[in-house]
Order: sequence, then structure tokens, then C-alpha cells
Amino acid sequence: MKLSVITDEISQDFEHSLDVMQEFGVKGAELRGLWNTNIADLTDEQAERAKAALISRDMQVVALSTPFYKCDLYEGSDNSSNGPLHLAQPRPLGDQLKVLHRCVELAQFFGTNKLRVFTFWRKMAITDETYSVLKETFVEPLKIAAAAGMTLLLENEHACLMGSGAEAARLASLINSPQFRICWDPGNAFALGENAFPDGYEAVKPWISHVHVKDAVRVTTAQRGEHAQFCEMGTGQIGYEAQFAALRQDNYAGWISLETHYSPTSGSGPEGKGTPEDASRACLKYLNRVLEQ
Repeated sequence: MKLSVITDEISQDFEHSLDVMQEFGVKGAELRGLWNTNIADLTDEQAERAKAALISRDMQVVALSTPFYKCDLYEGSDNSSNGPLHLAQPRPLGDQLKVLHRCVELAQFFGTNKLRVFTFWRKMAITDETYSVLKETFVEPLKIAAAAGMTLLLENEHACLMGSGAEAARLASLINSPQFRICWDPGNAFALGENAFPDGYEAVKPWISHVHVKDAVRVTTAQRGEHAQFCEMGTGQIGYEAQFAALRQDNYAGWISLETHYSPTSGSGPEGKGTPEDASRACLKYLNRVLEQ
């Protein structure tokens, strides 16, 4: 297993993020937001700057975290966001293939063949028909991916239709394409209410080609009732040490990308508040210790 970081979880200052990653011996970078620009909207000039920064630090791009299919499933709906877009522009279904084509170009430029994708906002009940419709929505994207030598990594995202490990695995089995694999995110499965490990993991295990990690606990508040709250890696309820042990046992040799997602209550920010960098540093310390065991 190899450690990478979604760089904007540290900072929108891309070069600074890479410098922090170097401190922890991290060689893999997953690209989502750079200089307050989503990867799908990156200009050629920004891409050149990013590539130069990576080369000068002997680092590689392991995947592009694209916003592909973070939209409504059907044309004509309000297309309002059901979750974070991470700087991406809201785009209807009809514009999604343009997003994919641009991200394929950027992936080829950065030397990766992995594109993280989604399965539309979770705004409806999920039925057998839903899976059939989703399978059809990936017919053309998979042709594009195959022609370019790309792999589409479906992230199980709790704000999208395929949010749990069981849901993502069922769709992957139905599509059954070498260009369609899963980016396993235990934190998202946990947020949806699934027992991420071992249940969710056992479901997705045959399809995993990439892993995102963030930890969480269940809390109850008057405003939201019971829900997941992201926290420092290793302090939550997902059970990452057992998850990593299982990945080793199953001979997973791919990348594990930190997707920090939590806000520390204290740190180096204004008025002593924590920053994304503070949070990511704490998580990287944990990951280095656990993954080196």
C-alpha cells in the first residue's frame, strides 16, 4: 500500500501542499482543487505549473478526483447540489461528457489513468430500475475511457445514489467492465449508515482499485439528530487499523489517499483555531505510523 493525499485537503496553494506532503514522505498526489480551481476547470497554464511543481519534487499524480456525474440523474430537474462540489461548477447531465473529455486530457497530461467519478445526487429512492438506468449512463463514458486507456473509479459517496459499499458493488457487478472499478471510501459508507468495515469492505473488495480514507464518529445534535462527524484519523469508529490489516491480507498494493475532511478545534489558524493543514498533518502522522507497521 502506498500513501497519497488529495492535495486541497491541505491547502489550495498547490506547491505548499506538496511541500507538506514531502515532509511526511508522501510521493503520490491526487488532484481535485488547485489554486481555488477544480480539476475539471484547470487551464492549460495551470496544468503546466502543477506538472512542473510535481516533477521538481519527484512526485506523481495517482488519480484525478473529477466531479463527473455529480449532478442530477435526469435532465430538466433543478440540478441543485446535494453535497459538496469542491469548487466544481454545477453542470447538468448534458454537459457531463464534456467534463469527462477534459479530465481524460488532463489525466493523460499528468500521467495517470485513473479518474474518480460519481453516480448522481441521492434525491430519489433506489430501486432495481435505478441500477439499470445507472448502467446505461455509463455506456458512453466507458467507451471514452476504453479508447483513452482510462479506468473510471466509482467513489461510494453518501450524497450520491451509490453511497454504500453494497450499492457500489452491485453496480460494479452489473456493469462488469475492466474500465469500471471502485474507489472505496469507508468514511462515506459510515456516513450513510453502513457498517463500513467489515461489511462494506467485503462487498467492494473484488472491485477496489483505489482507496480514500477519512475517519468519523456518530454524534447526536438537536439540529441534525444522529449523524456522522468527521474526525482525526485513528480516533473514530470506522476501525481503520483492522481495515488496513484486511487490505494487506488481501494483497492490496494500490494507493491510499488521505481525504481529511475534519476541522480541528485548535491549531495554527486565526485565534488559535485549527486549519485544514493542521488536520491533515495529524492524520498523516497516524497514517505513516499505521501503514509502516
